[in-house]
Amino acid sequence: MNRVNNLKEILPYVRTFQGATFVIKIGGEVCGEKYLDEIAQQLSLLHHIGIAVVVVHGGGPQMDAWSKRMGIERKVVAGRRITDLETLQATKMIFAGLISTDLVTALRKQGAPAVGLTGADGYLLTAERRAPIDVQENGKKVKVDFQHVGDITKVNTTLLLGLIEQGLIPVVASLGADDEGNTYNINADTVASKLAIALQAEKYIILTDVAGILRNKDDAKTLVSYADIDALQTMLDKGSITDGMRPKVTTCMDAVKNGVHRTHIIDGTREGTLLQELFVNEGCGTMIVDKKEKKAYEKELK
Repeated sequence: MNRVNNLKEILPYVRTFQGATFVIKIGGEVCGEKYLDEIAQQLSLLHHIGIAVVVVHGGGPQMDAWSKRMGIERKVVAGRRITDLETLQATKMIFAGLISTDLVTALRKQGAPAVGLTGADGYLLTAERRAPIDVQENGKKVKVDFQHVGDITKVNTTLLLGLIEQGLIPVVASLGADDEGNTYNINADTVASKLAIALQAEKYIILTDVAGILRNKDDAKTLVSYADIDALQTMLDKGSITDGMRPKVTTCMDAVKNGVHRTHIIDGTREGTLLQELFVNEGCGTMIVDKKEKKAYEKELK
């Protein structure tokens, strides 16, 4: 009976989410062989209960591993990767080839039809080369040209909507292009956020390898279960949110400001966390919302 009651508990969520669109960004740490089947199974369940799922994936760890095997030097300034031509070629092979195919076949194994593509397909993402910027490196200000790194200037959702209409799961590698035929490496969190905004998704979810936002990054017990964007801006200003969590938080905040109802950062390396975050009131990661949505959520908890 406990298992039956658990099924009954998720029914209101199924009713709410059926027909909604979720954009789910899977970090490179979660795309590895160790976690792929588990993630694909959870995504398949969402698909089969009538949620339109759009997957965006990164691939930093895979890129580092394969670059080392191919003898490509990893160039990083102030924690950001420089994408020279050789690195760009490897990125296209690893992101659009290896990782995309692994995700699509893992979803197929779970009975969920998926299509691998990049932002260059169907004019999905138009990008421009990022201009050189000043960054702090070892206490000094230096101007850095990130080369084949792009910033999104336009999103065209026609291809995604067509695939969703056909009952397919788009799996998007974080590459874009311009009208001159140049390909750009684009931050996967940014890609996912921009797609969520353009699709007016119900949810934008980041699956990473940490529990969520921590008030103390060294103490898992300080997890922030939910917060509005004003509170998070205060944490950013105080420096409480650092390193790789900053771009994740800022893309979630951008999505919320532009019409995405709820955004989530959760640990995709733990079994069942995506479903727990979506179908259990208590959740397991961090939910980021605006003030209005925060009040609605607190009302749900009562």
